[in-house]
Amino acid sequence: MFDGPVDAIWIENMNTVLDDNKKLCLNSGQIITLTAQMTMMFEVEDLAVASPATVSRCGMVYMEPGALGNDPLIKSWMNTLPPNFQKRKQLNPTIEALFKKYLPEMLKFMRKNLHEPVFTVDNNLVESLTRILDCYFARYYETEVNKVTDADIEDLEASVEQLFVFALIWSIGCTTNLAGREKFDQKLRTILSSKVEMPDTGMVYDYMWDTTKKEWIIWTMTKPEFVVEIKNGYSEIVVPTFDSIRMKYLKRLLLINKKHVLCPGPTGTGKTVNTQIMLQQELPEEYQYIPITFSAQTSANQTQDALDEKFEKRRKGIYGPPTGKRFVIFIDDLNMPKKETYGAQPPIEILR
Repeated sequence: MFDGPVDAIWIENMNTVLDDNKKLCLNSGQIITLTAQMTMMFEVEDLAVASPATVSRCGMVYMEPGALGNDPLIKSWMNTLPPNFQKRKQLNPTIEALFKKYLPEMLKFMRKNLHEPVFTVDNNLVESLTRILDCYFARYYETEVNKVTDADIEDLEASVEQLFVFALIWSIGCTTNLAGREKFDQKLRTILSSKVEMPDTGMVYDYMWDTTKKEWIIWTMTKPEFVVEIKNGYSEIVVPTFDSIRMKYLKRLLLINKKHVLCPGPTGTGKTVNTQIMLQQELPEEYQYIPITFSAQTSANQTQDALDEKFEKRRKGIYGPPTGKRFVIFIDDLNMPKKETYGAQPPIEILR
């Protein structure tokens, strides 16, 4: 499976392997034959630099992102929910009903009325919604250590709509700008059911659903009062704000549940500083982080070497963090690497 921009020269060099004889001829004169069961698939973003010959050679088919719809994503995700949810006959149908109630209307409203600084596609926003829900549902999977009681599942059933609304705000509603958030806030409040008792003051973005207290609380209440440490230098003082508190909370929630996080935004808004504070101070002990900063000159080889030197060899072909630890790789200035002739950015391709 090849994922990335089309490179016309690369495709021409692949002529023999893409033909019926399926033979890959290398520079060294070695010939590798693909078996009958093997196929090459190309998933590309666009055909901006592809010639008609390239398109026909790879048999590329254009598929509108909207053609698939969101139902297959939701249905396949529903199959991954914890088996315990079956104990309560109404829980899974309730979750499915919430998708039907909120998702199409809010997605349509967002696409029609709100501006996105960084463009997204619908199916990725739906994935973001399910990822946040996954983070909250993770503790309902039974393991030898984690036992789930019927009371736990009942508790979840009572507050599942609040959790869903929280995930909806921070997936479908968080890619827009401030003016868009105000519109999203007004629209969402018109379709909220009476179960979700969201406070009237401020916007829906100002509150988080506290799973232990079972109530909506303002973000600043989740942190103790800020006190400046005397020994810190002026440049080391970082005052938590509404934005930094909620961004750190969401990043931490996703990272601990093994989800990838991308944090875009204009320069000088504290993305790097806040992320570093979160990685250094707010993750559990078993997490270690590897910082990498991209520049215009970063190459794919440099990226690979920077990662390889941090990994330990476990066994043949298997590398990873020290035993009992987890690595979080933090990449700063992700979009910096220079584009090649055909629009590829090799360090980013290697991360994919």
